[in-house]
Amino acid sequence: MSRKIAVITGAAGGMGRAIARALSQSGHDIVGLDVNEAGLAELGALLDPQAEFQPLTCDLTDASAIENAFAAIDQRFGAVDVLVNNAGTCFMSDFPNIPASEFDLQMSINFSSAFHCCQQAVQRMLKRDGVKKIINISSNGAYNFDVFDPPHYRASKAALDNLTKDLARRFARDKISVNSIAPAMTETPLFNVLTAEVLNKAISAMPHGRAMQPQEVAAWVAFLASPAGDIASGNVIILNQGRDVR
Repeated sequence: MSRKIAVITGAAGGMGRAIARALSQSGHDIVGLDVNEAGLAELGALLDPQAEFQPLTCDLTDASAIENAFAAIDQRFGAVDVLVNNAGTCFMSDFPNIPASEFDLQMSINFSSAFHCCQQAVQRMLKRDGVKKIINISSNGAYNFDVFDPPHYRASKAALDNLTKDLARRFARDKISVNSIAPAMTETPLFNVLTAEVLNKAISAMPHGRAMQPQEVAAWVAFLASPAGDIASGNVIILNQGRDVR
């Protein structure tokens, strides 16, 4: 059986690396999109040796750069079976003192990049047989208003989940499965944007007494990308150790 092609945005970061590694081990060739060229080069050594890897340095805030990246994927693989919209960040300015430039960049990285990648991926998925997958990495911050997340971050992730549901309904009969995964505190380089006080308070609120690990979230991505995930679409899967059960 031929390997499927998985495109992962923000692939050079902590979560992206874990997702790329998990999908490479489950039979996918990997395309990594990231602005960090050196990080992409390091990623290649972490993947399953049987997986082909195409690193593409790409500014995901630029729709034309995304279009060019998918054209390069066409030349290398000629197909897209899985898209993981993982690229994201969290700017910590608080309302109302959020500069317009910060708001625009937050939405561009967390939402617009995914929107434009979906535009490109869907065009290619419509030409493929079988069930194709779009997996969006959202956040518990879109729903839990007891945590520290600033409003422009929440808005970007809520918009991503709305896109998930729209595309799931719109392309259900085309066998494109679209889901969001919304993790709570996960140990990635994003921890570096938090003060020690905020970080310790957030971790102490987790029922297991620890932050989740990127590989734990990546395992859910691999599940959705597998045949077991074929019948799941339009879901926002919340991963938080049971913290927010009401």
